[in-house]
Amino acid sequence: MTDHSDETIAARISRVLADRIVTGQLAPGSKLKQDHIAEEFGSSHVPVREALRRLEAQGLAISEPRRGVRVASFDLAEVQEVARMRAALEVLALRHAAPHLTPSILDHAERATLEGDQAVDVRGWEAANRRFHRLVLSPCGMPRLLAAIDDLHAASARFLFSTWNSGWMTPKDRDHRAILGFLREGETEHAATVLERHVQWIGRRPARKGAAPDAERFAIVG
Repeated sequence: MTDHSDETIAARISRVLADRIVTGQLAPGSKLKQDHIAEEFGSSHVPVREALRRLEAQGLAISEPRRGVRVASFDLAEVQEVARMRAALEVLALRHAAPHLTPSILDHAERATLEGDQAVDVRGWEAANRRFHRLVLSPCGMPRLLAAIDDLHAASARFLFSTWNSGWMTPKDRDHRAILGFLREGETEHAATVLERHVQWIGRRPARKGAAPDAERFAIVG
């Protein structure tokens, strides 16, 4: 059994590698060598293997016979699959969270939306966007559901960074404000309808003028 210290190291390694994959520092197909990773983090191979399994579970890495573990690639079909999964799971979480959402939580979510509108780069926007979704969904009290949604957000973020690596244009998120408006009024089903539509725009919304060349294929607004 892995002891607590190894679990902590594995979580840190997984988090750092996931960030590098999501932001494009590690390109699709890049080899994730256990020896090099263990040396970088000053750890044994046990937590490294655990971290790589976590990356595989998130869909960020893939293990291939005789080739080891590599950064997973992705395509438009996967973008749209993630969108459909997120829409279904986030609507489920929102329905369970709504009775527990306080004015304070909704105020924090509104501030996150404003921060997203004012973001100067893709990293700032993605962090604010993810914070909004976490705030309105976390009160559902369903940790496994929230963990699955977090993994899907990581996948969404990866597509986002691949699209907006250059030519960043901050999107104004009217859907977030509509969701908040309905939640403040106790209109959970209306909020859920907007959330479902909002998330499913991932990979489908037409690119804006001046956007990066692949933005039409990998548009991320959720």
